[in-house]
Amino acid sequence: MPWLGQDSNSPDARLPQQFSLMRADCQAPGAGRAQVMRALDAVGHALSVAGTMAWEITWSLMLGFTLSAVIQALVRRDAITRLLGNDRPATLATATGLGAISSSCSYAAVALARALFRKGASFTAAMVFEIASTNLVIELGIILALLIAWQFTLAEFIAGPIMIVLVAVAFRFFVRAQLIEAARKQADRGLAGSMEGHAAMDMSIRTGGSFWRRLASGDGYTSVSRIFVMEWASVVRDVVGGLLIAGAIGAWVPDTFWRHLFLTNHELAAELWGPIIGPVISLLSFVCSIGNVPLAAVLWNGGISFGGVLAFILADLIIIPILIIYRKYYGTRMMLVILGTFYGTMVIAGYVVEILFSGLGLVPAERAAKVAAEGIRWNYTTILNIIFLLLAAAMLVRFFASGSGPMLRMMGGRPDDAR
Repeated sequence: MPWLGQDSNSPDARLPQQFSLMRADCQAPGAGRAQVMRALDAVGHALSVAGTMAWEITWSLMLGFTLSAVIQALVRRDAITRLLGNDRPATLATATGLGAISSSCSYAAVALARALFRKGASFTAAMVFEIASTNLVIELGIILALLIAWQFTLAEFIAGPIMIVLVAVAFRFFVRAQLIEAARKQADRGLAGSMEGHAAMDMSIRTGGSFWRRLASGDGYTSVSRIFVMEWASVVRDVVGGLLIAGAIGAWVPDTFWRHLFLTNHELAAELWGPIIGPVISLLSFVCSIGNVPLAAVLWNGGISFGGVLAFILADLIIIPILIIYRKYYGTRMMLVILGTFYGTMVIAGYVVEILFSGLGLVPAERAAKVAAEGIRWNYTTILNIIFLLLAAAMLVRFFASGSGPMLRMMGGRPDDAR
């Protein structure tokens, strides 16, 4: 608008317009910097949430992997294969127990299950071993109790066996011998998947003697350190990925999104929907092993049902990368059978624990999983983290001092390279 008494085409009349343009030009960089700062603040908040969750579970991971390493060091792989030759109930119970003391890495569990199948284990026993390896391990239970609530630990160790029983029944009545034989022929082709080298490594103690004598020996220390370090190396990608994804979702996704997705305004519908949608989210998240627990904590706070959380955690063996590996290992038809069977049984297991724990009044009343950015404080968690980080350092020193470093390069290779 020209100044009063001025011609609109005069240079003086255009001065206010020029000043406005100059002011906009000056403000544009400031606005851009503000957007960058907001973006950096959002990223920082997500990393802070992820870091807090990581600090909360560090000592429990160290403890779980140490106990698992001790047990694995005392159990030899060839003994496992001999015990899994059929699909009788006693054999499947043995497969469940042996899986529970084995690797918690989903990729390694899948590779080891194929290795057992190729060496003579029944297909059902191999699948049961695989399920137990990732869903009934010590470290998973500890982390569930720390990040969410102890009820989820108890429920996980109930839902896992329920899923195993249902899978065994489904395979016996619906999977034909011809399909299993075709899967065995495909498995014998030896196509590479993931963590093949790790699955082929038998790092158990070779010396004889009693339990304590073998464990306290130099070979025992070396064996435990190897298993500890290799287990960490196999799951660190999933743990870090799960923490980062959970941190980002916890910081950026509004609660209203989860409330709508999980139908929180309709209690019955939410309980029916949770176990159905939980595995689908897991399948699409690409995070497996114990790395999906932080994301499960975010989903619980967001409103997914109790059974939905359990179904989500059980679904680490049907994420897309593992489905691709199943196709390589056993063929397309068997991959689809595994997907359908696993999905259906984990949904049913979710319903069962939902009904059981609701009836017993054990479903947590509050949704207070630890996904907030609280930072590091001087408390029992910090003390335990310091103790177990020192233990981890001792394991690392022993691992490299014993000349075991090259094993890390072999863990993703072919099975023959790791022998």
